[in-house]
Amino acid sequence: MAVVGIDLGSLHSKIGVARHRGIDIIANEVSNRATPSLVAFGPKRRAIGEAAKTQETSNFKNTIGSLKRLIGRTVDEQEIQEIEKKFINAKLVDAGGTVGAELSYLGEKHVFSATQLVGSFLGKLRDIAAKELKTGVSDVVIAVPGWFTDVQRRALLDAAAIANLNCLRLINDSTAIALGYGITKSDLPEPENPRNVAFVDVGHSSMSVSIVAFSKGRLDVKSTAYGRNLGGRDIDYALLTHFATEFKTKYGIDVMSSPKAVFRLGAGCEKLKKILSANTDAPLSVESIMNDIDASSRLTREQLEVLIADVLDRIEPVVKTAIADSGLTLDQIDSVELVGGTTRVPSVRQRLQQAFQGKTLSLTLNQDEAVARGATFSCAMLSPIFRVREFHIHDITPYPIKVQWAPIESDPDDDTELTVFPKANGIPSTKVLSFYRRQPFEVDAVYAQPELIPTGSDPNIAKFIAKELPVDPKGDPTIVKVKTRLNTHNILTFESAYVEEVEEREEPAAMDVDQAADPAPADGSATTEGDTATSPSPQPKKKKIVRKKDILFEALYKSLDKKQLEEFREKEEEMHANDKLVQDTEDRKNALEEYVYDMRGKLDDRYATFVRSSDKDKLLSALAEAEDWLYTEEGEDATKSAYTTRLDSLKALGDPITFRYREHEDRPKSISGLREVLNRYLSDVTSPESAEKYSHIDDKDKQSVVEKVATVQKWLEDTIAKQAERKKGDDPVLTSKDMEKKKDEVVYFATPILSRPKPKPPVSSTAGSGTQTPKSEASDFHNVISIMLAEDSHLNFESYCKTTYIWALAKF
Repeated sequence: MAVVGIDLGSLHSKIGVARHRGIDIIANEVSNRATPSLVAFGPKRRAIGEAAKTQETSNFKNTIGSLKRLIGRTVDEQEIQEIEKKFINAKLVDAGGTVGAELSYLGEKHVFSATQLVGSFLGKLRDIAAKELKTGVSDVVIAVPGWFTDVQRRALLDAAAIANLNCLRLINDSTAIALGYGITKSDLPEPENPRNVAFVDVGHSSMSVSIVAFSKGRLDVKSTAYGRNLGGRDIDYALLTHFATEFKTKYGIDVMSSPKAVFRLGAGCEKLKKILSANTDAPLSVESIMNDIDASSRLTREQLEVLIADVLDRIEPVVKTAIADSGLTLDQIDSVELVGGTTRVPSVRQRLQQAFQGKTLSLTLNQDEAVARGATFSCAMLSPIFRVREFHIHDITPYPIKVQWAPIESDPDDDTELTVFPKANGIPSTKVLSFYRRQPFEVDAVYAQPELIPTGSDPNIAKFIAKELPVDPKGDPTIVKVKTRLNTHNILTFESAYVEEVEEREEPAAMDVDQAADPAPADGSATTEGDTATSPSPQPKKKKIVRKKDILFEALYKSLDKKQLEEFREKEEEMHANDKLVQDTEDRKNALEEYVYDMRGKLDDRYATFVRSSDKDKLLSALAEAEDWLYTEEGEDATKSAYTTRLDSLKALGDPITFRYREHEDRPKSISGLREVLNRYLSDVTSPESAEKYSHIDDKDKQSVVEKVATVQKWLEDTIAKQAERKKGDDPVLTSKDMEKKKDEVVYFATPILSRPKPKPPVSSTAGSGTQTPKSEASDFHNVISIMLAEDSHLNFESYCKTTYIWALAKF
């Protein structure tokens, strides 16, 4: 069972695996440890990750990123329309009530929801992990932004199910960072005096600040604060708008009117930002940005800080909110840990230093991989096959949740809402709500402060519907208890609804005895009066028994129903199979093309003396025919079997030539290896130095080894002579395979003879006062073992077996 943690990023994603007694971040197919979070669609297949990044410039309208920013959202939300559209080139549309993208796939327009797109990307990460681990991957832990709402978390679980992944936990990325930090610390203090650490993560699209208290074997998240739209892409966009304005005046071009020009300038701005992080000024150059114009400019670090002043001003409020919600002062925060690529920008780091009033900013964690490592630790803790040191996580929810219901007709002034899970409520958490009702009723779960969730998001979370209520015989309202829970994913569920039935039972009380009764006579005679005295009969006691009786209810959540989820899973499997078939077909086509050019070049070079002229002409003709076919309309878009058939027909002509060449190259080494074996065994049985070593072996057996060696030696010399008479263009009579077979033949014949152990010397018995009974050799052996065990308590079972084997070999 694989243990995998995924950091789902808006720009790149990382995969962590638990192995080799630690956590590894694995590389993808091009040896990068970060995989671009992109999905692209083309006329034949999809391209995901690195493949999508490669063709992003030429296929940007059908390439979509920022996947985690879209999932669980609707296309009409304010943040989608005003913010996300700036960073996405694909056309965003409604897809069954959620945001989706209209993309061209297999020559037709298709609409894919963000949930489907994330499912496709998770499938790619699954395949990368499975290839690295050489085993199937199913159980994962996925790190998500802590500000994700209930519907976003449910959508991500649906996406994981589409990719056939079992998500054991959705862990907040800030909590994953804290887990990776704390679980490896051996010097954590006692709970009475915890170590308070602030974790600041400024990534590509968002910022988070988390205050965490660490003690031995435990972390407690005290507060979290987020800047949902505060990250590196905002700096990139500020640069983009600046240079677009400059180029409009300088070159007379409107970059913002061309999506391709915007894309090219954006890539240049991202590169410029990275250069300015290490230098005081840097050039910008974009070739053929539009209208065949090559644009260029320069920027200093001071100019950059002016351009992004509004972005920098939003950093300090997030830090102050986190500190205030934690209930701590700055002096009580022991350290500040930075993660996220955008913290490398000097001006960002400077603002963080000001917000923490000069506290030292630590960089002890891997800024790019801390989240993935923490998620993998979490997965290892949930896996039954890994032993991880005990470490408890106490996380909190960032949004308060309340339930609300319609007022009762008989009591219109009664309360109609209740905050069930306040802000910073611990997760997981379970609450039981009591409702006094005579009729079926409904309860809605909503966010108590809609202004905290992403702007424009629906605050509704779930609906509870009580279908049937038992009627109270007295006509009183029925007390319905509803069990609701925030689970480890930070998702709200209505788990059960029931009524409590109370039943009173009478139980006979134990009799109080004032004087013990004498036992009845054994002969059955009656006792005399006054022999015993008992108290009056006690009154029976009443005991209350409470039974829970479930009532029929329905819970409605904003997630895919089973039917739709299965349809999306089948669609994903179909697209995945098509991608594999297209890739295999392209591989076969490339193999055919490579064989044509490679063989043609070698026929006039290294293979020139190993091919007959008639065979050469025939092969060249076949190669030319295959090349012509490859560049026809039929060969350009043929099936996998067509490419395979043509390649096999060419190899039928070319492989004999390749075989002769390789045999010619390998033959001297194979001859040397066989001769070495023959000489070694011949020396073992004939040299004076070995006479004592093999003195216990019969001369007849040693002679048989000599004869075997001589036979193979003669075969080798005769075959070498025959091979010398043949031309290089003829099929060889002496092959490396034949020589390897002869070598094994000699080894298997001679080894059993020469490995026979010497017989054990006879044991002389000393005469005593009487005749001594000789011990069996088996008894001697077990006595030896007993002595060894007594002298060395660490002698293990393997040593015992090896000793037994050696003794048995010597005996028989």
